[in-house]
Amino acid sequence: MTDEQTIEQAIVKGDWEAVAQAAGRWSQQEEAGPTPFFALNVVSLMKGEFARVWQMYAKSLQEEADREIVREWVDRLSRTHPQAGYVQLVEGVFLAQAGRSEQSIEKYHKAIALLPDSPFPHFFLAQIYQRMAQADQAIKAYRRAVELDPAYVAARLNLGVAYQEHGRLEMAIPQYREIIKLDPDEALGHVNLACALAEQGKLDAAMQEYKVALKLNPEDAEIHVAIAGLHEQKGRRELALRAYQEALRIKPDFGVAATEVGWILIEKGQIDAALDSFSVAVKADPNDARAVFGVGRVYDLKRKPEIAGDHYQQALQLEKDPVKKTAILNFIDKIVGGYHD
Repeated sequence: MTDEQTIEQAIVKGDWEAVAQAAGRWSQQEEAGPTPFFALNVVSLMKGEFARVWQMYAKSLQEEADREIVREWVDRLSRTHPQAGYVQLVEGVFLAQAGRSEQSIEKYHKAIALLPDSPFPHFFLAQIYQRMAQADQAIKAYRRAVELDPAYVAARLNLGVAYQEHGRLEMAIPQYREIIKLDPDEALGHVNLACALAEQGKLDAAMQEYKVALKLNPEDAEIHVAIAGLHEQKGRRELALRAYQEALRIKPDFGVAATEVGWILIEKGQIDAALDSFSVAVKADPNDARAVFGVGRVYDLKRKPEIAGDHYQQALQLEKDPVKKTAILNFIDKIVGGYHD
């Protein structure tokens, strides 16, 4: 039996470990084509391994020619096994990732009817609703996935995120805590719990969770930035600076960290070093209004008002947040004056 045949039979049975193993072997062959990578994409999606999902997407569906090969394979699979729920599920994934979300919803509902005890169709359906900004529907589908499989970490994680995105922290936090019970080494559970606790103003508890996450992923630059942000909220500027600098050690082009380092260095009177840091941030993201404004502030301190004014105006144009935009205007009025119409 070929790996392709093994994958098809395993999909019909819902044996995803067998799918992963056969697809892994097939993908190593020189003439493998996009199909085994799409199969690995589906398995990664079920596990909630989203970074890997997009790696497999790039190798299976990104190019039109590859998408057509996968489409033909999925169509044949569907014709051969029209009443197989997991085949409907796979077809739904293909349609969703091919930009046909409405059609994928139909396939997921068919899979739900054929697989009443499986959490996977609900999980995939929820992701489509989330992408379509239908929060209530997404939450309902994630909750059903969790009801069917209380140990489904990826579903609980997404359910928590869906709650948190809509300000329902009291509903999100229990999901994250349950994830940590299920898998204490799930760093994202600790990170998301820390973020939710910080939003509640429980900064010390949030810091503890970030520290656990950092032990699990010491080279995660974003965790260092989150810790730095908590230090700033507690007024610990030196500790914040060290955490931002550690993030930049790990990821030298991390614009957010570079911007914050620049502002702390201005406070310390190290304006040349601040300019270097803002330059890193602007190179990483030319639309970072806070970094552009920081460049203006440096030139202001260097007594070069014309260059400063140009950067203040640019920052004003880039800033989308009305509150921050007003703050820039107020600063210009108070300190500089005359740089805006």
